[in-house]
Amino acid sequence: MTLTQLHYLIIIAETKSLNKAAEQLYVSQPSLTSAMKELEKELGIILFNRSGRGVTLTNDGIEFLLYAKQIYGQYESVLQKYGKGGACKKKFGVSTQHYSFAVKAFVDMAREFDMSQYEFAIRETKTAEVISDVSTMKSEIGVLYLCDFNRKAMEKLLKSANLEFHHLIDCQAYVYIWKEHPLAGEKSISFEQLKDYPCLSFEQGDNSSFYFAEEILSANEYSQVIKANDRATMLNLMVGLNGYTLCSGIICEELNGNDYLAVPFQDDEQNPNSTMEIGYIIRRNSILSGMGERYIEAIKDYLNIS
Repeated sequence: MTLTQLHYLIIIAETKSLNKAAEQLYVSQPSLTSAMKELEKELGIILFNRSGRGVTLTNDGIEFLLYAKQIYGQYESVLQKYGKGGACKKKFGVSTQHYSFAVKAFVDMAREFDMSQYEFAIRETKTAEVISDVSTMKSEIGVLYLCDFNRKAMEKLLKSANLEFHHLIDCQAYVYIWKEHPLAGEKSISFEQLKDYPCLSFEQGDNSSFYFAEEILSANEYSQVIKANDRATMLNLMVGLNGYTLCSGIICEELNGNDYLAVPFQDDEQNPNSTMEIGYIIRRNSILSGMGERYIEAIKDYLNIS
């Protein structure tokens, strides 16, 4: 097994095409195919399903890709810092589900440092990418949530990625809507009241699992669903289509503005409420850097956690 083979695997998985991967890597397709067959032979597993439409990862391939990204990510980190022309700036990155409070805490933390001496990164991204980024040390900290529905699957995935979850706060479900929404004046909103409005959900990618959903009660049947990739688009859909999403109720008006409301979700027998346990993930048995500690302090300050 070589770093080159791992790099090839990662690019093929991203492009879902041997032709596109070969073009991006500046190698011939036969060479690329041969390298992957040698890797499969060495590992004793099949990494890809090949068809006329392209290539897709097998279940074994999906699992191995996580380790490949971790190994190759560490190699790139070492190369960036110590390789020829490498910069020795201290780096700090956070990957998070789409939480404005996580971005606000990052802003507060970054203001305390001389940013000319550091390389900061904040990534609002898909749940699987949050896990992958922390596992491969692309980010030091990840922010996500667990609930009764996804806990078992997520904890198993975190364990396999050598990550540990640290609790921050428990939240009940809220309906997040535009302030001019027809239901904006309600003290609480039931699932029945929402049936005529589109449910907005963050896109989780082609290989997504419903356990990765950022919105609580993701297993419910919604008559209308619209996927979005970023927070700004979701807010626009709330205004333009009277859409809604189910969230933690933690709103950062400084970043999102004051045109939106979080109304308590009224559960019922068919749609019981569920607690969102928001927390952060780090590599198992790791010690937070000074910036990491200050970032967690900034989150706790914003959430008023002692």
